[in-house]
Amino acid sequence: MGADGFAVSVVQRPIADGGWLATYGDVTERHRAEERVRFAAHHDALTRLPNRVLFHTRLNEMIAKLGYHEAALSLLCLDLDRFKQVNDTLGHPVGDKLLVSAGRRLIACLRSDAIVARLGGDEFAIAFVGPDARRSAEAVAERVIAELSTPYSVDGNTVTIGASVGIAMAETGQTDADTLMKNADMALYQAKAAGRGAYRVFEADMERQLLARLSIEEDLASALERDEFELFYQPLYDLRSSKISGFEALLRWIHPRRGIVSPLHFVRIAEETGMIRRIGAWVIQQACEDALRLPPDVKIAINLSPVQFQQADIVGVISEALTSSGLPPDRLELEITESTLLENNAATLDTLLELRKIGLRVALDDFGTGYSSLSYLRRFPFDKIKIDRSFVCEMATREDCAAIVMSIVTLANRLGITTTAEGVETLDQFWLVRDAGCTEAQGYLFSQPMPLQEVLTFFSGSDWLAHLNVPVSDARAAPHAAT
Repeated sequence: MGADGFAVSVVQRPIADGGWLATYGDVTERHRAEERVRFAAHHDALTRLPNRVLFHTRLNEMIAKLGYHEAALSLLCLDLDRFKQVNDTLGHPVGDKLLVSAGRRLIACLRSDAIVARLGGDEFAIAFVGPDARRSAEAVAERVIAELSTPYSVDGNTVTIGASVGIAMAETGQTDADTLMKNADMALYQAKAAGRGAYRVFEADMERQLLARLSIEEDLASALERDEFELFYQPLYDLRSSKISGFEALLRWIHPRRGIVSPLHFVRIAEETGMIRRIGAWVIQQACEDALRLPPDVKIAINLSPVQFQQADIVGVISEALTSSGLPPDRLELEITESTLLENNAATLDTLLELRKIGLRVALDDFGTGYSSLSYLRRFPFDKIKIDRSFVCEMATREDCAAIVMSIVTLANRLGITTTAEGVETLDQFWLVRDAGCTEAQGYLFSQPMPLQEVLTFFSGSDWLAHLNVPVSDARAAPHAAT
């Protein structure tokens, strides 16, 4: 094909009386069609970036050349955070344009010799060779995350996403593209588990961690059917009346081999896999049924994860549990974290208002950490603020923590919101949160979380307070003996 894009086929054959016969034909369109086929076989149709097949080939070629110069190969696998939400809310045409824009941004922020590919869906990969592989790869990962997190304008919509990145490196040719890709994928998995918008570098121990996680996922999938979940209850102590005002329901997984598994080890996995919806519905139903076995003036508080709160039928799930159990709505308290409010403020507010109409109480958990904003208290109808344990634990030794707790209590009182001090473990902390004006306290000083049967046993006795490790008068007395 010539510089002008015109292709000619020349066929020469000898003739009987000597000489040659040349035949010229215009094969421009056929040549272009073949080029299009070759391009389509090795490039993504949407972004026109190299696809997985071509990237895999180039990666092996780069690995083969590593022994010939003082350099290392860096591989970055990444996917777009919150891309599915864009597709679901704004539609696939907007999602497609977003992918194209993301691909262009990647090319623009990388060196010209770096290879950028779209592996499929919202997954991309980057490979380049250079000295000091780890430092270079981390710098590129930071740049990529920052660039892809900058808001996009698509069809009149301002769209904000993010990126998570997994990094793997090779300094010699003693590897292959499949192994390197697997390592980068494991690092990416860790980056997403860390909360997204982050990068992780592959470490040898990651494979063990991944296998352990997959084992938990497999067991978790059948835990409901095997009746392995149980609710434990931790008392909420009313600091004004010196009585138990309620209990927080805490999920425990009673595994046949692992024993009692803390939510810290499986709730995030349940959220990421979508299993939290079924598990959460079970928790709501079970807590309502358990509450009916407690005195009628005792309320039950349950936690709703951000993923669970965002499901479209969450109000219906809670209403059904109340109806089927017969529990009065004012005995059920829902706790949400501040991260829930970041997902979709308008939809969250609508859901909270619906729950309030039913007659439920709503508490803001872990207040004072992360994304705390006083505007939440003005815009959302909270009945209670739970003051994070990180402030309560250091009230006796840090004046700023004590001042923060007192300020939160003063603000809450002015707004007609009750307060619960979390993580009360010592008598000093008990007196401090009581003197600060907190409504309730919760923590190991009163009791560790316990199965329902233990709670019922305590209530059947003559004096529940005798089982608590707290004083019942204003005197700064020694605590009762805990059982």
